[in-house]
Amino acid sequence: MKKPIKKVAKKALKKQTKKVTAKQDKKQEPAKKDIQVVNIVVSTSLEHDVPLEKMAATLSNTEYNPEQFPGLVLRIKEPKTSALIFSSGKVVCTGARSMDKVHESIQKIIKSLEKIGIHIKIKPVINIQNIVASGAVGMDLNLNNLAMKLDNIEYEPEQFPGLVYKLDAAKATFLLFSNGKVVCTGTKSEEEVHKALDMLIVNLKKVS
Repeated sequence: MKKPIKKVAKKALKKQTKKVTAKQDKKQEPAKKDIQVVNIVVSTSLEHDVPLEKMAATLSNTEYNPEQFPGLVLRIKEPKTSALIFSSGKVVCTGARSMDKVHESIQKIIKSLEKIGIHIKIKPVINIQNIVASGAVGMDLNLNNLAMKLDNIEYEPEQFPGLVYKLDAAKATFLLFSNGKVVCTGTKSEEEVHKALDMLIVNLKKVS
C-alpha cells in the first residue's frame, strides 16, 4: 500500500505546484522576503477496513473508479481538502494549509464514515509527507547566472520559466523565478520551510 500512497502524494504535489507556479509567473514585481504554506500532504491510518463501494454509493462528494485506481477520493468543502481513502483504512490528505486544518479534515473523514456505519475509535497518527510553500526571497534573480554557479540545478527556460534548485542541506527543493518568487517543496514542518528559505538566501547572495 505504500507505493500507491507515494504516487498519489506526488501527483497531488505536482498539481498543486503547477497552480502555484502559474501564479508566480504572472506576478513580475519583486516582493519582500516571505514564505507561506500552501499545501500540506499527510498520510494516516484509520486502522479499520473501509467498504469503498458502499461509501461511494452513499456519499455524493466521492469519486471511485476501482478499475483505474484502488483508492476512493473524498472531497471536503470546509476546510477545502481532498482525501484518498483505501479499503485498508490508509488515508492520504492534501490541500490543507495548516495542521489545524489537517486535523479538522481527518475528523470530517471520520464523521463521513459514521454515515455508513463505520466508527473509528482511535485517534489516527498523522504523518507529514510533504509541505508546499510559496513566497519570495526579496530580490530579483538572474537565473542564467545561478544556473552556471549553483550545483544541483535544473534549468530549461525554453520549456519552463523557473529554475529548480535542490538544497540538500535543508532537504528541500526550490523553484526559483527571475522576479524573486519561489516555491518550496520537500520539507515536513513550517519551521523547516523558514530554515530552508534562510539557507537559500545565503546561497543566492554568495553567487550574486
